Amino acid sequence: MASPVAATLDSPAAQEYVVAVRALCEFTAKAGDLDLRFTPAPTAKQGIEGHALVAARRAADYQREITLSGHWQHLLVRGRADGYDPRQNQLEEIKTHRGDLAAQPANHRHLHWAQLCTYGWLFCQQRGIAEITLALVYFDIGSQQETVLAERHSADALRSQFEARCAMFLAWSRAELDHRTARDRACRALRFPFPQFRGGQRELASAVYRAASGGCCLMAQAPTGIGKTVGTLFPLLKSAPTQALDKIFFLTAKGSGRALALDALTLLAPVGGPLPLRMLELVARDKACEHSDLACHGESCPLARGFYDRLPAARATAVQHGRLDRSNLREIALAHQICPYYLSQELVRWSDVVIGDYNYYFDSSALLHGMMQQNQWRVAILVDEAHNLLERGRKMYSAQLDHHNFTRLRQSAPTFLKRPFARLARHWSALDKQHQQDYQVLDSLPDQLLQALQHAIVDMTEFMSANPTRVDGTLQGFYFEALAFATLAESFGRHSLCDLSQTVRGSQLCVRNVIPAPFLSPRFTASHSTTLFSATLSPWDFYADMLGLPAATPWIEVDSPFAATQLQVQVVPAISTRYQHRHASLTPIADLLAQQFGTRRGNYLAFFSSFEYLHQVADRMAVQHPTVPIWRQERGMSDADRADFLQRFQADGCGIGFAVLGGAFAEGIDLPGDRLIGAFIATLGLPQMNPINAQMMQRMQQQFGRGYDYTYLFPGIQKVVQAAGRVIRTLSDQGVVYLIDDRFLQPQLRTLFPRWWQIDVAPARRIKNAA
Repeated sequence: MASPVAATLDSPAAQEYVVAVRALCEFTAKAGDLDLRFTPAPTAKQGIEGHALVAARRAADYQREITLSGHWQHLLVRGRADGYDPRQNQLEEIKTHRGDLAAQPANHRHLHWAQLCTYGWLFCQQRGIAEITLALVYFDIGSQQETVLAERHSADALRSQFEARCAMFLAWSRAELDHRTARDRACRALRFPFPQFRGGQRELASAVYRAASGGCCLMAQAPTGIGKTVGTLFPLLKSAPTQALDKIFFLTAKGSGRALALDALTLLAPVGGPLPLRMLELVARDKACEHSDLACHGESCPLARGFYDRLPAARATAVQHGRLDRSNLREIALAHQICPYYLSQELVRWSDVVIGDYNYYFDSSALLHGMMQQNQWRVAILVDEAHNLLERGRKMYSAQLDHHNFTRLRQSAPTFLKRPFARLARHWSALDKQHQQDYQVLDSLPDQLLQALQHAIVDMTEFMSANPTRVDGTLQGFYFEALAFATLAESFGRHSLCDLSQTVRGSQLCVRNVIPAPFLSPRFTASHSTTLFSATLSPWDFYADMLGLPAATPWIEVDSPFAATQLQVQVVPAISTRYQHRHASLTPIADLLAQQFGTRRGNYLAFFSSFEYLHQVADRMAVQHPTVPIWRQERGMSDADRADFLQRFQADGCGIGFAVLGGAFAEGIDLPGDRLIGAFIATLGLPQMNPINAQMMQRMQQQFGRGYDYTYLFPGIQKVVQAAGRVIRTLSDQGVVYLIDDRFLQPQLRTLFPRWWQIDVAPARRIKNAA
């Protein structure tokens, strides 16, 4: 939330605590219920455009973006007022919105006035003004109309309000200064938690430290099992005091990564007590919500009622805990009868390390990125298993409209929306008639349909704003899909496709991101330092191109601590896993699995390209080798189901788990020692050959000149290497990996495998030729 600047490290009294105007007011002025009834909000881009449009309407001498600051005791309060009209002596705060302003929750308006009054005093103090008009300017981005609420204030009255807010914040800021001082002192003295680094771990840690010191990004390919989580967190914590880092964001693709980060931070605690560090875990709303059947406002949910009134006590309790994981947060929240999910969001301001999913920073409306910008935090970021960011980035910046869902919505739509929906339906039907192929990439965006969609969005906004208590999940779902589609249409370019698919249920219109670089690149620039690390980040130029890393970003490949003698890598060229050979491969693969199991009993994983292929081999295995224990990954497994699957891998157990390559069990799981002694990979992992991927390959060829590699080869082999990496986790592990397909012998593929692998070819006489 703030950046204390120390005069001397051990003298809190000599420090000043820097706090943003917005943060100060949110701490002191928010009161009453949590109220998330439908209040349609503009996107960040629309907000910026709305501010610019309002300012453009003002006179030539209108002053924009006025930087303000002021002291009170050890507090330095700073911010930026939107604009000042010298002719009227009027300071303005511009707020963009959608729909009926009367539907705005009262606590929002109260907060806006608190911010403006704070800016008012800072402005009067800076300019030596005795009196000023303060104006809240609400700009509706749909109608582009302004609503201006103006009040006249004396500088003395504004100063009294300012000092009262600072006084309320003062005790808290002193405690935060003490915490920051203790945190930085502990980070300076931090020692690595083990007697020595693992092989490659020191090299990784040194590179992360240099990147933080130089304020640059870093791409690090480091083998699975060397302790990348500890090896990246430790150097960032060491650099935090010298780089004046406010926070570290540890971003993961899966929940297992969050748990590893929390455990690593706990492990880093010095002997004699915990590290004075606040570690916060952010989890998805559907996993944290206590009353999923209730609406998020005080009239419905008891944990929303009086949320901001009870927040200060809950916040004071929470910051005494070092480890604010999901369980601890829930316990604290329920003890104070407030919502755990929104308590976690409030605690981002007061945490040192925040651990959450990629979307919390990289999504278009990401919480962490927005708060970082608002509060001007200096942040270093760690992106765990960063190879996943490519597909996740594509999903974040893609949007789809489904004609079947829209048709169902039309049937139950309120009368007010019948006309705009009918207009949208006409243009959609015309588009379908014009493009009747199963799949087609459109030459350009369908402008008439987009115009109809924009009109429908305006009318849906008006309707839902006028009926905030109406519960209509279908309407709200389509509304957010339409907003996402329209927003991405505004930034449409060569990084995306606009395609139309015809299905038995109706057409689907999609803005499909192919290259997320234009969207992700500004997020890398905004951080002080971002380190992306994974066991599979090669070729480096592929990931740099696709993710939009700065041109000077260094890339390192950390040497593996593992010896080639620990892992037998066997290519099985006598079995083809090509689609046309699948049926013929079933018996040879089953025989291979049984043969290896008979040679060395223990736990194995067998990976396949699809659930269909998986079940075909598993069924053949059950018939031909019924004494070999097997268990299978199923579609849509719950957390409990996945835990049961992994529970079968005990040190004294034996059997073969069947899983899908690229799925939940192909990366991010840790089964050291005898818990897993081998893997069979019966696929190259290449993405499916279909019209969508064909178009993506064409776009990759146009952009980078390597269409097949960027679309199929590199993503496929990355999955293979990740799956194989489940086998060797420690320096004492011994195991085997079978790569089943003759294409694994291709020289180009061999260059994409880890350098420490020694690859042999399984003798042909042992395997029936399935092709």
